[in-house]
Amino acid sequence: MDSIDAAELALSLPEVDPSRASIARIYDFWLGGSQNFEADREAGRRAAEALPTLPAWARANRAFLRHVVDELVTTYGIRQFLDLGSGVPTAGNVHEVAQAAAPGATVVYIDMDPVAIAHARALLADNPTAHAALADLREPQAVLDHPVVRENIDWGKPVAVLMFAVLHFIPDDAEAARIVRAFMEPCGPGSYLAISHGSHDRSALAAQQQAARNYLQFTGVPFTPRSAEQVAPWLTGLEIQPPGLVDVDVWLPSLKDGDTPNVPSLGVLARKGAGAGGAGTG
Repeated sequence: MDSIDAAELALSLPEVDPSRASIARIYDFWLGGSQNFEADREAGRRAAEALPTLPAWARANRAFLRHVVDELVTTYGIRQFLDLGSGVPTAGNVHEVAQAAAPGATVVYIDMDPVAIAHARALLADNPTAHAALADLREPQAVLDHPVVRENIDWGKPVAVLMFAVLHFIPDDAEAARIVRAFMEPCGPGSYLAISHGSHDRSALAAQQQAARNYLQFTGVPFTPRSAEQVAPWLTGLEIQPPGLVDVDVWLPSLKDGDTPNVPSLGVLARKGAGAGGAGTG
């Protein structure tokens, strides 16, 4: 057993159960991917029956991710990415965007879904600077100690920590703040944190709540939308970049002009400046 196998076995993550829907695979289904089971498709369909704009939200979130990664490489010169809760790799994923602008950029994907990581490893087999590790972002120290992270992320240089569409699955605000703080702690000055997070859909609140109940029924995972005022404390000590902690359609106005209304979703990019400690206690 090599060091990677040992690290992942120690996490005691659940075995793949095709009859149990997975967050990563439902998201893949909404994006039109093929790495999902019937249970995932049924869960995705049921949630979208209650809130039909969910697939559009998934596409908007992916567009925001691509935009931010491209900006991090081309504007801010970032060459290392730690993508937490990365899900199933799909077209336009982090390594494709980053390496198109900067060949050789390092990307480490982290997810707790074995199907997502198996697919990622197969996809990245011939890519020497993109890697995938099976780990749970709710255990930051285990992620940071993972051999794939230790061997490929140089904390002495700026790193972009990506948390796209994952923290709304952490129902406790203090726990979410702890996770953010733990991952930003080892980052040096000039590093960045990028977050997307589901927000309250005031125009369809009952439908959003029903979709969340359906999602919980199939996955066992609660969905917790938050306002900008609830997310902001996680960013204490970081320098929020324009246009701020705002809806993703402010970052990408074309999303607002689309034919399909989108579920409100917050997006933010924040920089760790010189002398900054962790990301605050929330």
